[in-house]
Amino acid sequence: MEYLSQLLTLSGIVLLACISPGPDFVAVTSHALNDRRSGLLVGLGIACAVVVWAALAILGFGLLIRELFWLYETIRLAGAAYLIYLGARMLIAACTARSGGPHVHGVARARPSQAWRQGFMVGITNPKTATFFATLFVTVLPVGAPSWVYVSVVALAGLITAGWLGALASFFSVGRVRSVYARMSRAVDALMGAALVGLGIRLASSR
Repeated sequence: MEYLSQLLTLSGIVLLACISPGPDFVAVTSHALNDRRSGLLVGLGIACAVVVWAALAILGFGLLIRELFWLYETIRLAGAAYLIYLGARMLIAACTARSGGPHVHGVARARPSQAWRQGFMVGITNPKTATFFATLFVTVLPVGAPSWVYVSVVALAGLITAGWLGALASFFSVGRVRSVYARMSRAVDALMGAALVGLGIRLASSR
């Protein structure tokens, strides 16, 4: 197949980007420790946001964001504020939880639509995703590639993201992992909340 090597290269780069720790990892695992379905739905929401950004990058919106400073800054600051908000909620819950016997509390168990929406918001308020795909497509995809190649790239980005985050959610929701978490839930929740706040501050201060 003529474009197989480009598709494989893109898939590998997208997978490496997914594996690198960040807000997606914290958002999925913090929900999965409480409820597998919530973790899977958060991951699905993030994957849907990735599909949106990838499709917009193909249409040139990613390059537009990179050129329009005010638009990039607006999305970036909104994303930073949302991460700090989620992290602060986890920190408050961890600090105010009663110190009794071991239990699993994690983030509050979300309704399916709420879990998906939280994941989508984490993904869609990260403008670096748009510039990542815009740069990636310009660098790897040949000029004049047929439309099916672009459709395949968007689909692969969504499937790879959903697959990796789904695997994370499944792992962190197994009984043995949750039982370990139950014995140190307050510390883990505080650590994850602090991580989200830190990632939000980092996103707000980065350029």
